Amino acid sequence: MCGIIGYVGPREAWPLIQEGLQRLEYRGYDSAGVVTLGRDKKPEFHQAVGRVKDLVSSLNGRSPRGTLGLGHTRWATHGRTILANTHPHTGCDGQVAIVHNGIVENFLELKNALIRRGHKFSSETDTEVLAHLIEEDLSEEKDFFAAFSHMAARISGANVVAAIWQEEPNRILGMRSGNAGGIAVAHRNGETILASDLGALAPYAREVNFLEDGEIVSATPTGAEYFDFDGRGLTKTPHPMPENWFSVSKDGYRHFMLKEIMEQPVALGSAFQGRVDMQCGRVALEDFPFTEGEIAELRRVVILGSGTSHYASMVGRHLVERLSGLSAEAESSSEFRYREPVVDRHTLVVSVGQSGETADTLSAMEEAKKRGARLLTICNVEGSQASRMAEGTLAMRVGPEIGVASTKTFMASMGLLALLSLYISQANGFITEETRRELLNGLTRLPNLIGATIADHTPYRRLARWLSRYNHILYLGRGINHPVALEGALKLKEVSYIHAEGYAAGEMKHGPIALIDQRMPTVAIAPPSGLYDKMLNSIKEVKARDGLVVAVGDRDDQVLASQVDHVLPVPRVHELLTPFVTVPPLQLLAYYVAVERGCDVDQPRNLAKSVTVE
Repeated sequence: MCGIIGYVGPREAWPLIQEGLQRLEYRGYDSAGVVTLGRDKKPEFHQAVGRVKDLVSSLNGRSPRGTLGLGHTRWATHGRTILANTHPHTGCDGQVAIVHNGIVENFLELKNALIRRGHKFSSETDTEVLAHLIEEDLSEEKDFFAAFSHMAARISGANVVAAIWQEEPNRILGMRSGNAGGIAVAHRNGETILASDLGALAPYAREVNFLEDGEIVSATPTGAEYFDFDGRGLTKTPHPMPENWFSVSKDGYRHFMLKEIMEQPVALGSAFQGRVDMQCGRVALEDFPFTEGEIAELRRVVILGSGTSHYASMVGRHLVERLSGLSAEAESSSEFRYREPVVDRHTLVVSVGQSGETADTLSAMEEAKKRGARLLTICNVEGSQASRMAEGTLAMRVGPEIGVASTKTFMASMGLLALLSLYISQANGFITEETRRELLNGLTRLPNLIGATIADHTPYRRLARWLSRYNHILYLGRGINHPVALEGALKLKEVSYIHAEGYAAGEMKHGPIALIDQRMPTVAIAPPSGLYDKMLNSIKEVKARDGLVVAVGDRDDQVLASQVDHVLPVPRVHELLTPFVTVPPLQLLAYYVAVERGCDVDQPRNLAKSVTVE
């Protein structure tokens, strides 16, 4: 979740960049850096490990000179938190400077090819590859835009990049590919500023433009021009800057819930940043409170949560058991706290929650701690009570979630439970290195896959018009997608007030099948898995009773399509990763059904974001 700020105009760039970095610091504070460029065409680099204040202190009261500049705050992804890995990065000749947010999935392939051609690298980052690619093209043809757009077309993954070249001291080029987070651009009074979010732009802007996937911006003092990766010009309509920009912003979306659904690719990437070492094929959890020896002594994992967090815990239970070999349970916090739980020092209790202030979960944690269990929390608010109570925290780092119906924190919770499961397996050796690498590769590709899955809202709007007429809906899932059925039903209940129930599909014939008729649609979560044939049988049982079926399944599954009334297609992923792609369609479906019914999506009746009382 790195932060980017860039300025070009008549003023000295550094004061504006410093202020922008301070506003962006929540996006990353492993390190910070700045590059400025003046009329002498000599880039001036300054970097520091730590926070923006450490960068300022390293300047010893001196201000970097130049009317063009780029600043960056970093969450480590590729490479350790050391000065050599701090942005901005440059190539062999130091003429190009790059700042970057995202993961270049094919960086090893590109890096090895560049090394063979004689390039020398000075960092461990994937970002540096981008500077060398641009530099290489510039050495042949002195066309900055062509070199930059060529780089953009060659890299894979979700990325945002901004670059400057010493021969053009009045231009910043920026690009976005996939769903690596946004770049907002503002022009006013002969100066252009671009930044990762609106908070850094608000003091200077009245209206902004946003870069979309596959777009490039050329920013100069006279304004900003937009292009696709093939160099074709684009016309963009500016958005007015929200008045309450600093606290919250819908960024042009009608509701926070929709905005947060669409932020999930970025949220998942943020949760992974600095925690996945693809080069070594390992998980690296910062400040993890337990040694490998202590992990090896664990015999059981209990995952606690309430509401959506409980359903994320149920997904986590499958991940822990399949990847670490430990016995695992997912417990409702409100129930756990009032029984006599059998836990001890060989039990790892993991609490999951957005705010870290949910009363039931805090009380459950307290009970586990009293009984001697080891305690870890997955939380989105650093410094929360859950973080203070636990021995260690895995921070979600997804930014504020305003919508009462949790979406992006559910996604981040599942992602961190997957990383935790793999981290435990590294200590106890339950799965092979090959399997671990396969899953890590699959996890890092999820942000792009999710972004593609939810890009087109047309089928959700169309289906919502049909489903909004019903008062009861049944959701079915099996295995690791059983909790997805529960979460899908919860989302619909929360925001549309339609009665919905999630069930394990194998249990349908033990009672719920009595409800099936033409007035009660069924939503079946049926991606490829070891239980796929059994899910098909459950779908056939519904259809045999004149039930209507909406399926969430593989986009190429013609058999499934022939058995149901509607299909919401998802990409094929590893079976253990299917919840990451099956839950966003259910979130969007719930959202559009609620809109169709005229409900207050962001503030559903009788609900609050954080339940801090029993």
